[in-house]
Amino acid sequence: MQLTLEFGGGLELLCDSQKIHKVNVDLPHGKHDLTMKHLLTWVRTNLIKERPEMFIKGDTVRPGVLVLVNDCDWELSGQLETTIEEKDVIVFISTLHGG
Repeated sequence: MQLTLEFGGGLELLCDSQKIHKVNVDLPHGKHDLTMKHLLTWVRTNLIKERPEMFIKGDTVRPGVLVLVNDCDWELSGQLETTIEEKDVIVFISTLHGG
């Protein structure tokens, strides 16, 4: 499944400072749908190069990370159970900044 993943607000630093990633994610074995829960596991394994604890806490994103699926807040679409479809754009933005 082809997806576009975007990282901002400092999260791109965890992915070799690359903000936009065009990726191909396989469906989990025996599944017909890709959910955000599976995608987050895939991102942690395949894209996060350092300090995954700054992005993931348990099986979800850390507090302070805004997640948008096709410009819609994932809290409105089911969070971890949000179904991802071909060519979706998922954006992760850290809202926590030093100062």
